[in-house]
Amino acid sequence: MSTASVKTPLPEPAHHYLVRRTVEACHLAKEAAAAAAEGIATGSASLLNSLRQRERELDTLDMEIDDGVTAAITEVEPAEARELLACMKFMIGLERIGDLLLSFANSAHAAGGRLDPQDVRELTQMATVLEKMLTDVGASFSSRDVKKAIDVLRADAEMDRLRNLIFLRHIENPENVARQASLQVIFMTQSLERAGDHAKNLAEEVCHFVSGHTVRHVLMAYDKPIEQMFIDWLRTREEKH
Repeated sequence: MSTASVKTPLPEPAHHYLVRRTVEACHLAKEAAAAAAEGIATGSASLLNSLRQRERELDTLDMEIDDGVTAAITEVEPAEARELLACMKFMIGLERIGDLLLSFANSAHAAGGRLDPQDVRELTQMATVLEKMLTDVGASFSSRDVKKAIDVLRADAEMDRLRNLIFLRHIENPENVARQASLQVIFMTQSLERAGDHAKNLAEEVCHFVSGHTVRHVLMAYDKPIEQMFIDWLRTREEKH
């Protein structure tokens, strides 16, 4: 009869647990953005209402990680301490994204069925871009993938483009067309744009955390050199002639 004892698995180190919970928070924020996109696209009140619960869950995670980092940061090596500080910064941004998506849902409820189809399409696009940004933010943080973080930085330009289209239509209104629910549409647009800004800030944090360099230096490393861009431009021009 075997007398070998069953080994009890070692407890998960505190900093590993906090990193894992931060990645889970990224996933939760991504799910909230997906619910916002589908909710506005389909007019689903239940999906929009689900954002309140997700915002509460992000608040709870924010408090948990804040307390955990405060307790653990003096017990770890400098590299792990930097990782824990990144977790704290991430949760500040993710908690704010949860607040903004809840604000988006509240404005959508206030607008009711008065949204113009074009506004619905472009708000859905903005929320979908935000969902992709948060997906890439979570992947970049969990796998230390700077290229994914750069994808997030570049996606922010699409958020700005869509915001400008909506603002032009509702604020400047060059065609002088009567618009419905303009105030709510502006609030919804601002909520998504600001959520995108927070996602971009998280991507910048990944770039700095992983590489130790500023975002500008990281982008220079991954973009084509100016000389190569000029050569490509010359080649394209010659092919046209």
